[in-house]
Amino acid sequence: MPRNLLPEDQLHPALRDELGRFHADVIDEVKSAIARHPVVVVGMKQNPFPRRARRLLDRIGTQYTYLEYGSYLSQWKRRLALKMWSGWPTFPMIFVNGVLIGGAADLERLVEHGQFVALLAAPRAPA
Repeated sequence: MPRNLLPEDQLHPALRDELGRFHADVIDEVKSAIARHPVVVVGMKQNPFPRRARRLLDRIGTQYTYLEYGSYLSQWKRRLALKMWSGWPTFPMIFVNGVLIGGAADLERLVEHGQFVALLAAPRAPA
């Protein structure tokens, strides 16, 4: 099912430009990491779920790149830009070979069912 997004033609042209620039540096940083690394975890301080995902990856011996954006008390607009870009509402955001797989619980499910290794071995998604 496609994501439910407000169509571009229903955004005023000036707003389109503003949305396109909204913390574009953060989005570019994450995109760059995703292009360079097979596994990327995007998280924040104080949230136990990014830590849970990283511990699982450590336990199964999978290397990953971790990007952290603030805490509950800081950098919320930078995290909002990532949520708007990805469509994923929570942290962590975990990418495997360029594909967003979800958060910590999603990673746990994939590992438990033996699907994570297959995702890691699959060809990289086109950029």
